[in-house]
Amino acid sequence: MSTPDSTLQDVAITFNDGTTSTFGEAFAGRPVLVVNVASKCGFTPQYEGLEKLYATHRDQGLVVLGVPSNQFMGQEPGTDAQIEEFCQLNYGVTFPLATKTNVNGPDAHPLYRELTAYPTGEVQDIGWNFEKFLVGADGRILGRFASSVEPLSDELVGAVRAAL
Repeated sequence: MSTPDSTLQDVAITFNDGTTSTFGEAFAGRPVLVVNVASKCGFTPQYEGLEKLYATHRDQGLVVLGVPSNQFMGQEPGTDAQIEEFCQLNYGVTFPLATKTNVNGPDAHPLYRELTAYPTGEVQDIGWNFEKFLVGADGRILGRFASSVEPLSDELVGAVRAAL
């Protein structure tokens, strides 16, 4: 477990509808599963599991935040509006989406600079689309899950339930 990270809480987030907030203001007191997503990836069907996880646990406070990124073989080429439409039409996604952003490198979004430093304090780049970070309601980063970890896996569901 990490300590509460006020820097993470202060990071500005722009949602795909153009509204902005800080991470802490947008998700105060709720656990958040942050996932870098893409529409043209072998892991794209995970949207279905992410939506089911969200639908099952949102009344208990869980938020899933999809963060589109085009950094992995151009697998998220659309605009924010196209991404939202794809997610809704193909997977019934109702959880919030951020604007498309970079998750690795010198232009990585500050949210990902904070997340990828977990747990060592040194940035460890995102390996591929659909890597997941669980942030507790208290702002602590609770876990990092590889792209291959399915949203409805015992490992991830167990971590989410513990965070609730």
